[in-house]
Amino acid sequence: MRSGAGGPRPSEIGPRLKIPTLSYGDSLPSEHTRLCWTDDIAPQHNLLALPLPGPIEKFALCVRMSTAEVQNVIIIGAGIIGCTIAYYLTEDPAYKDSNIKITIIEASAKGCSQGASGKSGGLVAKWAYPKNLVNVSFPEHVRLAEKHNGAERWGWRFVGCGNWEGRGEDVGPDAEKQMEPERRRSLEKTVGLGDDWKKRSRADKGLPDDLDWVNEELTDSYSQMAPKGHTAQVQPYLFTRNMLELAKEQGAQFVPGKVTSINIDSNAKSVTGVTYTDIKTGQQETISATHVVLAAGPWSSKLIPALPINATRAHSITIIPEAGYSISPYVLFTDVTFPDESPLGNNSVSPEVYARPNNEWYCCGTGDNLDLPETVDQVEVDQSICENIYQQVVGISSKMRHGKVDRRQACYLPTISAGGDPVVGEATTLAKGLIIATGHTCWGISNAPGTGKAVAEQILHGKITCANLNNLSPARFL
Repeated sequence: MRSGAGGPRPSEIGPRLKIPTLSYGDSLPSEHTRLCWTDDIAPQHNLLALPLPGPIEKFALCVRMSTAEVQNVIIIGAGIIGCTIAYYLTEDPAYKDSNIKITIIEASAKGCSQGASGKSGGLVAKWAYPKNLVNVSFPEHVRLAEKHNGAERWGWRFVGCGNWEGRGEDVGPDAEKQMEPERRRSLEKTVGLGDDWKKRSRADKGLPDDLDWVNEELTDSYSQMAPKGHTAQVQPYLFTRNMLELAKEQGAQFVPGKVTSINIDSNAKSVTGVTYTDIKTGQQETISATHVVLAAGPWSSKLIPALPINATRAHSITIIPEAGYSISPYVLFTDVTFPDESPLGNNSVSPEVYARPNNEWYCCGTGDNLDLPETVDQVEVDQSICENIYQQVVGISSKMRHGKVDRRQACYLPTISAGGDPVVGEATTLAKGLIIATGHTCWGISNAPGTGKAVAEQILHGKITCANLNNLSPARFL
């Protein structure tokens, strides 16, 4: 039943009953859960009584206050935050029973997930932060994977996660061209020792039996960082694209365009829409809206300069192993010490390595502060930084050394310069209907479901109920 649809008045289909004074989002006491509202409280609470199957005296209370006001929702940014918000909006029953229009506007000419959402590690963790967002996001990741076959569609799986400490070998710039595996021969110095020394060594160092893609002889220690079932992963590009496609299947629309302004009625202090440049035609267009969601990652401050967002550029590479080798599912945070004479410059480095379900390694290093370009399509990749990451990881893994680099890439992460936690909520100090969802740093993929669910509740029901996110409110800064 669409909001505002016709039908008998509640006073005609049910008895006049006294219901206590309520605010939006409050729960009715149990003795009232099967009652309908009466004429004298209808204007105050904007409630609609719907008959349930069974005897006529049973009714359900349905709030239509927010959805009656929501007409058009515009989401700026088709990264994981924007696409997941679109998904949760379309999944909500309030959307399905309405004429609400959802439009996602993305500045990249290449489509969704061209920034960090497509080039991150895809880590999903119970031990991420902030906890109030994580406590919603992690179980939602599990639910989404079960509902939509996430294992097949976006590589959802649980993984081992640990801290690896050890020494790195200086393999030189020609590591990719080193001797083919069929030409490598062992010097057989340890043949007479049997295998017991290996087992003792692995146990002493804490290395799991199936973690065979880091060199054991270079390992000083391995320590598990989280209990089993507390760390998972997705292929971030596939996860983002699937969230968008699922939203589009339910009616959301995708528009390639660069938003140049969020339009606000200064008298009513509410959003009226956005103006954007169409990527295909170059023409300026304006779309009206009752709600605008700013989810443009580090580019969010281009539209609201008061947002204290810093952009950190992060490089990464992916490596495909030799044919026939299957990578065991581990995520490693490393502390690697290279020889003093190493050309890497810094003798102590900390690359991260993620084994992915499509049988590749994703490897990343530290970030830098190169200025944010105008759009995500203009992000520059520094090949020397990618080479450094490669030298670091092949220095601890002969398996990676004998693989092949598939991609060298860079992206920008949005970080909040004051406080660290992301910004999620309605910026009522600027305008009613303006929602901000950005600043998730490296936890955007992990915390996207909780963010999407919270924003959908704010828009469609006027209040976030899945968690107390007051500490993430835009009111901190705006």
